Amino acid sequence: MNHKLTPSTIALLTIPPLLWAGNAIVGRLVREAVSPMTLNLLRWSIALLILVPVGRAAFRPGSGLLSGWRRFAMLGLLGIGLYNSLLYLALQTSTPINVTLVASSLPLWMLVVGWAFYGAQVGRKQTIGALLSISGVLLVLSRGEWSQLLAMRLVAGDVYMILATIAWSFYSWMLMQPKDPPQLRADWAAFLVAQVAYGVVWSGMFSAGEWAAGAAHIDWSWTVVAALLYVAIGPAIIALQCWRAGVQRAGPNVGAFFNNLTPLFAALMSSAFLGELPHLYHMAAFALIVGGIFFSTRR
Repeated sequence: MNHKLTPSTIALLTIPPLLWAGNAIVGRLVREAVSPMTLNLLRWSIALLILVPVGRAAFRPGSGLLSGWRRFAMLGLLGIGLYNSLLYLALQTSTPINVTLVASSLPLWMLVVGWAFYGAQVGRKQTIGALLSISGVLLVLSRGEWSQLLAMRLVAGDVYMILATIAWSFYSWMLMQPKDPPQLRADWAAFLVAQVAYGVVWSGMFSAGEWAAGAAHIDWSWTVVAALLYVAIGPAIIALQCWRAGVQRAGPNVGAFFNNLTPLFAALMSSAFLGELPHLYHMAAFALIVGGIFFSTRR
């Protein structure tokens, strides 16, 4: 594995957090026009239609799509159904800056889930790094006022994003388990199609519940159509493929640094498109989160 950061590798690892930050901005922009569960269902349905022509091997007999249904159903639930639905739900009451900063607590949850459920060992540097990162997240949750933590001054969106990040941690650990059929593991498009196909089923169930509860709505406009195309193509397909290629070149530890560019991009985009200016505590939280990642992954 080549750990040298060439310009092309830097580009591959920078594009995903830029697109993921855009996903948070778009989700916030259309929150009044499309309900969160319906937005997630439409997003991944479009992505599946785009992916099927290049990942059609997933539907061939003996591919493992049906025999491994339990695994792919769980991957689809955690990574596509739950994570993305909760993210869009979080954006109903929280800002893109807060949502992406709270999501940067992923290293902490990865350590906790790995230790508790997968027997992973946790080193001293990893623990200190995780504590630094969670300090940054607590700074965001307290809105820069530590005394507010005692009053648990959380908006619903912050809680939803914490739950989404925990779901993504389980999803990430599942990906590391070598249990996938060789035919799907060797073909990135087919492997993604297998997850998305089951994820669309879960998303459909969540959306159906939203409509049954009378909480669903969609007000069609060209803005909504453009938003759906963006979140289906950019953050869902392009970002995942660029991330996969970049991590293969530079390694996951290096990739972690780039992942935490997402809240920085979200802050810049929020200022440009939403008029939501970042506060000083956002900058301090970003420094703590990145510092934690650097400390826990440095050699």
